[in-house]
Amino acid sequence: MNFKVTLTYLASFMLASLLLISCGDDNSSGTEQSIAPSVEAPEVTNGTVDEPVEITFTITANGGYASSSATADNGTATIISEPSSGDQSGSVVVEFTPTAVGTGTVDLVITDEDGQTEDATAIVNINNTVLVSDNITSDTTWRDGRTYVLGGRIAVEAGATLTIEPGVVVKGQAGTQSNATALLVARDATINANGTATQPIIFTSVADEITPEDIDAGNFGSPNLDPDINGLWGGVIVLGNAPISASNTNGDDLTETQIEGIPSSDTNGLYGGNDPADNSGSITYISIRHGGANIGEGNEINGLTLGGVGSGTVVENIEVVANQDDGVEWFGGTVNVTNVLVWNSGDDAIDTDQAWSGTVDNIVIVSPAGSAFELDGPEGTFTSTGHNINNVSIYMEGNGSEILVDVDDNTDVNMNNLFFFGLDVNDGAAAHVVSDDYSIYASNTNGYSITNIEAVIPSGLTVADYFTGGLDAEVTEVADINAATVGADASVFGFTWADVSGALSSIGL
Repeated sequence: MNFKVTLTYLASFMLASLLLISCGDDNSSGTEQSIAPSVEAPEVTNGTVDEPVEITFTITANGGYASSSATADNGTATIISEPSSGDQSGSVVVEFTPTAVGTGTVDLVITDEDGQTEDATAIVNINNTVLVSDNITSDTTWRDGRTYVLGGRIAVEAGATLTIEPGVVVKGQAGTQSNATALLVARDATINANGTATQPIIFTSVADEITPEDIDAGNFGSPNLDPDINGLWGGVIVLGNAPISASNTNGDDLTETQIEGIPSSDTNGLYGGNDPADNSGSITYISIRHGGANIGEGNEINGLTLGGVGSGTVVENIEVVANQDDGVEWFGGTVNVTNVLVWNSGDDAIDTDQAWSGTVDNIVIVSPAGSAFELDGPEGTFTSTGHNINNVSIYMEGNGSEILVDVDDNTDVNMNNLFFFGLDVNDGAAAHVVSDDYSIYASNTNGYSITNIEAVIPSGLTVADYFTGGLDAEVTEVADINAATVGADASVFGFTWADVSGALSSIGL
């Protein structure tokens, strides 16, 4: 081979190699390419329908943070916090608002200053249950489609308004004594719990499997709990500033006092005042079930307690099912109530105290273990015009009660249009009678009366076997429920467990 040619070849090869090496040491911009950014999503997050939840993504960006974008499935996503431009690490916080029960996702894409991108996806388990563990101190709305679980005794404190939308389910956790759960509306607080005939508001126990979806489907029942299971949680308590008649152990008059069922250490339990027109809000189309938890020896919470509640408050269309204590109890006040159904109470169905001066109209009572009515009057020197109970149907079979109407010489009630049926027979004698104190009540000087009573009397017995103390003179015997001309209009109770379960129709109503 020619030596000159070989040398020229070698020189050309070396020059080409140097050019390749030079090109490989530099890129078009004259700088090293940065490492791609990274994004880390959090572990699975829990959320509630329509309730915003914050999701934090951790990012690194060696090339400097530039921007990010978020998209969502089964909800909406908005970036509410991100690193500053040029930062090499930090967090991007996305507010995600779920729209339906199930699974939601949030996808975050970040871009660095070199234009490189990376993404990550967060998973959100979406339910419709909200745990309420703190008192309500500001205006709050509990929304349709959700279940709210009371984690203790929850008070709506003075100055706050709790609004509960139709179709909401409120469940109390299990607990007794100081741990008993309840919803308490304090004086100067407001509750607007307004269900509808097709979407009632249900207050019940966490053991009750009913859901907002059941209500939307028209199933207002609690099929997994027997209607005689009680005491699983507390109840609903509304307190106001209307007058009460109370006294202490020394006999001194009290214008305010602590409601039964609430420890004296909780000042949210005070009720009473001097405003007859006091307004605690509005409660309509609600069903209270399986309550009456025991907080002490012989001291249970009523299904619905109204303490010093004023006439400005609306209370209509109320059902109480299987409460361990009374169904509805009034402690003074002036509030009027319409359309009440009490099923299988562990004590009295209707209880009145402390000179309540309102009217309750259109009541169905079924099988109380105590009295259908325990009716008392003033406990201090303050007296009122008394209260009125009108248009009641009372079915008394099967729960062991021995008193239909419990009154005494202090009772300040007028009763009218009462229909009794389903009266028990026990070994050939009456199992249910009116207290002999009726004669004392009838002889008091206040002019109160119980009138227009009809009753279906079992074969072989008479009106006087059931209605004693002279009340038999006010009673007309009828053959059956179809012959009754007085009593309640049961057609208004279509929103109740008693109606949708068929229990009302099973007794002829």
